[in-house]
Amino acid sequence: MNLFSVNNIAGRLPLKWFSAAMLFFMPGAVFPSSDFPPAPSTLVADYTGTLTDSEKQALESKLSAFGDSTSTQIAVVLMQSVGDYDINDYAAQLGEKWGIGQKEKNNGVLVLAAMGDRKLSIQVGYGLEAVITDGAAKRIIETEMKPAFKEGRYYEGLNRGTDVLMSLASREFSAGDYVKKRQESFPWFLVLIFGFIMAIAVFSRVMRTRTYSARNHIPFWAAWTLLNMATRRSRGSWSDFSSGSGSFGGSSFGGFGGGSFGGGGASGSW
Repeated sequence: MNLFSVNNIAGRLPLKWFSAAMLFFMPGAVFPSSDFPPAPSTLVADYTGTLTDSEKQALESKLSAFGDSTSTQIAVVLMQSVGDYDINDYAAQLGEKWGIGQKEKNNGVLVLAAMGDRKLSIQVGYGLEAVITDGAAKRIIETEMKPAFKEGRYYEGLNRGTDVLMSLASREFSAGDYVKKRQESFPWFLVLIFGFIMAIAVFSRVMRTRTYSARNHIPFWAAWTLLNMATRRSRGSWSDFSSGSGSFGGSSFGGFGGGSFGGGGASGSW
């Protein structure tokens, strides 16, 4: 486009339309390359120090083995912020620039967590859009990742999310089956059973308090208080347990294959 053509367009279009058109013809102004880190030599890139070395190695080993057996590349990226970008746009551009997935198959998936922004995005290459649908990606974020992220269990959320992505990509079950299973009606019968048990427990407590009150000739409220105090004193203390992680072998990741993105995805915040 030469300067004369630009001047003609500028004279006929409102300023905001002309600005948008110029940004379209100059994509570097929208997504400058300096905003994107260079492609790493691993499938797991943590630029925030959120994951421990053992957690990164566990994810890397799992995703690398999956890539070796299926050719599908699932990359996990943790960064502090995507700035003013929409996280879906940023993740799709990052996946495209890195070339996640095989060039002939476009079978790459990017899981991006912006820790400072508290945002998540899953972006899928063209070749996987039929098996990892937008609805399935959204469900993975909402049910597998967000609950763990809210509680600071970042590795667990990433591990669970990538497990489902691997199952969908290898067609262990369909996206429709996954979404449908997660949208099944709430088991109200469990609530009724729990309520019934609680009612029995309360009734038993009331009867015990009445008996204690009558036997000791004290008011009902006083008997209730004394029994509660006795129960608290008899309780033990809770202990916190943590499970260690085993050791994993080295990664055999050989670099990204030049896949293209834009097949869909989803995002969410925690």
